[in-house]
Amino acid sequence: MLFPRLTDMPSMSAPIDWPDRFQKQSISCQNPLLKHYYQSGIPSSVTPLSEIEFLAIDFETTGLDPQRDDIISIGLVPFTLNRIRCREARHWLLKPDVPLKSASVIIHQITHADLDSAPDLTRILQPLLEALSGRVAVVHYQAIERPFLDQALKKRLGEGIHFPLVDTLGLEARIHRRKPMSLWSQILGKKPASVRLADSRARYNLPFYTPHHALTDALATAELLMAQVADRYTPDTPIAELWE
Repeated sequence: MLFPRLTDMPSMSAPIDWPDRFQKQSISCQNPLLKHYYQSGIPSSVTPLSEIEFLAIDFETTGLDPQRDDIISIGLVPFTLNRIRCREARHWLLKPDVPLKSASVIIHQITHADLDSAPDLTRILQPLLEALSGRVAVVHYQAIERPFLDQALKKRLGEGIHFPLVDTLGLEARIHRRKPMSLWSQILGKKPASVRLADSRARYNLPFYTPHHALTDALATAELLMAQVADRYTPDTPIAELWE
């Protein structure tokens, strides 16, 4: 996954009634695949974490702007608090509708040759939505996967997608970025605690994985959430405390 600068964290917004949102979207949306996805529903906000089926998602993209860039790789890893279903994991390379940028190629190492025979996102939309149906998405940095998929579908289908997610970066920020750094700390040259994926994992003694491969990063994100929940939540914690 590509990351923008993480100096400013997203502000908290009013909670969304996701089951109600899904019901309304199932009526208003036109695309049959999206309609079926919404009709599959989503757990209620009071559902305990122990009963949630999660789906860790990671994208590699041509850049950081959902309006101008596109998705080139998707990694999916389904899991619960007790089990990661690696045999059900999926990974796709996708042909973007915009050119690759040399700066992003240096990071994710996906080249034009890798994407010559890759399908468009619409070709894998059905298995992607089937994997997401009934599950709560888990990402590391909420400003990538949801807005990129929403914008990509708007370009291709004329309508986007809405879904709840748990942001493992946001969960780390609740602990390590709760207060702005004091002036004295800034004078001393101290830096805020990193909430990047590898650094967040290191705090829980999770192993280092080579970054910027969508499937590996999705697996890393799934493991991170399991560690976060074990550290400061309980299996009975309602999903509403984590999702947004």
